[in-house]
Amino acid sequence: MLDIKKRDIRKKADQIRRNMRISNYGIMNLYKECESVGWKVIRYPLGENADLGFAMKKDKDIIIFTNSSSRLSREIFTLAHEIGHAVLHMDKMNSFIDNGLTLSDHNTDEREQEANYFAACLLMPEESVEKFMDIELLEEKQQGLTAIDIAKIMSEFNVSFEMVLNRLESIGKINSVEKAQLDNQKNEIRVRNLLKSAGGNATLNEPSNVLDIPYEYIEYVIYNYNHGAIPKETLVKALDCYKLTIDDVSDKINEPVEDDTDLDDLIGGLSD
Repeated sequence: MLDIKKRDIRKKADQIRRNMRISNYGIMNLYKECESVGWKVIRYPLGENADLGFAMKKDKDIIIFTNSSSRLSREIFTLAHEIGHAVLHMDKMNSFIDNGLTLSDHNTDEREQEANYFAACLLMPEESVEKFMDIELLEEKQQGLTAIDIAKIMSEFNVSFEMVLNRLESIGKINSVEKAQLDNQKNEIRVRNLLKSAGGNATLNEPSNVLDIPYEYIEYVIYNYNHGAIPKETLVKALDCYKLTIDDVSDKINEPVEDDTDLDDLIGGLSD
């Protein structure tokens, strides 16, 4: 990416971030902030080997899906990446589906690189990282960063250990040798133990397995069932999110008929 394009992406990420609730340095809850700006977010545990997420435009709505079978820190980055697609690319394309390859730093697709950079700027803006390191990591200047320092940064910004290392390297806070050394420390101690030692949020290293479908999609689920686009099992799963049964919505249920609209296309295989 050209520097001028990176600057534009940083500006757009900063504009989004300014409207969000921040702790001392990091975004407090990116999922709730999406709700506050009107983006519709679906979370569903598809399994560890399934796609990580997608973003799509349906009519005037932006719909974002994340796979909650991922580690929470990974899922948060996926959400930020999909927000990047929504902000940067929805004028030309209506949907993006992402997996471990598309979110990789080694992906050469320009739009995926831009979405990754946007996510990094949204979650860990350079000035906030510098301020955290200056104020919160008192020993860092004398001794250099340790794996526990990385865990502290990870917990404050709600990101993965790997993302912290990548971001610190990209903004010139560590070099490739230091990055490898810190990664080795992580492998020896384990991230969960590092987070506990740092007094951080150990759940960042675990999948949340959250199932969260916005209530307005119940009508969409019923419509798809009535038109034969989804099986009864999917309808039951969706209704169960809200402690509803088919009997509770029986007045809206018809015999299924053929239709091209498919809810499973929207939420990445809910019925699997």
